[in-house]
Order: sequence, then C-alpha cells, then structure tokens
Amino acid sequence: MWDEPYLETCCRSALHRLLLCQDVGRPEGLRDQPCLERLCRMGFARQDEQGRFVITPAGCARHDREIAGLTVA
Repeated sequence: MWDEPYLETCCRSALHRLLLCQDVGRPEGLRDQPCLERLCRMGFARQDEQGRFVITPAGCARHDREIAGLTVA
C-alpha cells in the first residue's frame, strides 16, 4: 500500500460517492470535481461519453482496500 499514490480525505470521499453512484456516475460541475479529475488522472475514475465521472475497476479495487476496510461492523 505504501507504493500507491496517496489519496487525500476529500478524494477518498469522492471515490466512495462514485462507488455509490455505480454506472449512473456523477456529473460535471459539482464541488468535488477537482477530486474527480484527480481520480481520473490516477486511473480510479473516467469520464463517460456524457461527461459523467464513473468509477473504474482500479477505483473499485482501491475502494475495497482503503475505504471499505475502514467500516466498523
């Protein structure tokens, strides 16, 4: 994990919102757009043909390792 790019708290939150939105994605112009653009540059998200941000398989894997592991049962 230490060799992976660091995700700021705001970017981890944006990644989690992408996972929750699934294939619907998140539109441009939201407050977290800088984070969504950073996630795209890192390969954890992409923009679809409508310009909406969606999570990639790499983003799902990162979410599973870094965010899903933080939930308390």
